[in-house]
Amino acid sequence: MLNRFPAPTSTTFRAAAVAALTLASAFLGGPASAQNAPAAANNAARVPRMSDGHPDLNGIWQTFGTANWDLQDHSPQAGTMWQLGAIGAEPAGQGVVEGGTIPYLPAALEKKKKNFENRRTDDPEAKCYMPGIPRANYLGMPFQIVQSNRDILFVYEFASANRLVNMGKAVEAGSDTWMGTSNGKWEGDTLVVDVTGLNGLAWLDRAGDYMTDNAHVVERFTRVDRDHLNYEATIEDSKVFSKPWKISMTLYRRVEKNAQLLEFKCVEFAEELLYGQYKKQSSK
Repeated sequence: MLNRFPAPTSTTFRAAAVAALTLASAFLGGPASAQNAPAAANNAARVPRMSDGHPDLNGIWQTFGTANWDLQDHSPQAGTMWQLGAIGAEPAGQGVVEGGTIPYLPAALEKKKKNFENRRTDDPEAKCYMPGIPRANYLGMPFQIVQSNRDILFVYEFASANRLVNMGKAVEAGSDTWMGTSNGKWEGDTLVVDVTGLNGLAWLDRAGDYMTDNAHVVERFTRVDRDHLNYEATIEDSKVFSKPWKISMTLYRRVEKNAQLLEFKCVEFAEELLYGQYKKQSSK
């Protein structure tokens, strides 16, 4: 038998709400803003710093979301190969795009849809190409930041990709590349990296989101405590998007004993996909 309970009266509900708020206030000891201020100060004090006073970003970092599957909100769905069953299925995930939707121009949105339809063979990740920026930071594999008092090196596990962030006088890109040209500066405790010279061949995720060689990316890395970085990237490309848009997520420091960056040189895993059609067919 289904047990039924009488609905509380409005008087009862109001009394319970007042009691709950009073109890919460007693435990918290005051307004939320007053509680957050000391916490923020404590977090700032726990941020490791270099000898020049800037936050120390050294370490191995990794995201644990589903941004590499799709930057926008997405439901679970079957993968591109039924033979893999649930192993290759896409998990559900919450989007990391500010405002929820990427502002595509109509023609560019159609291309994104075609990319998605052909993602099994056309996604640069499947071909072991360099992941590009910003995708390298949320591909799902760890990466290492090696920071000196001069420049900052980013080393990625996927495809052994890397990039040097120039912290001196800004330089122009000599040519377009997968990882682009990165010029950095400090704005308070935030590392701001201006990325140009991208070749436009990298995708932004497995959903087919993409940019062109007209893209301009500005990244912001903020270490909020010993084990977390806030990461933001603003993407601008007038050939594809109607306005600049931003993604944001948390990067987590790998803290297990002997944490280290391993190799994932994946070219040999993509040879059949890339060159299988050119193999000499055996005669019958």
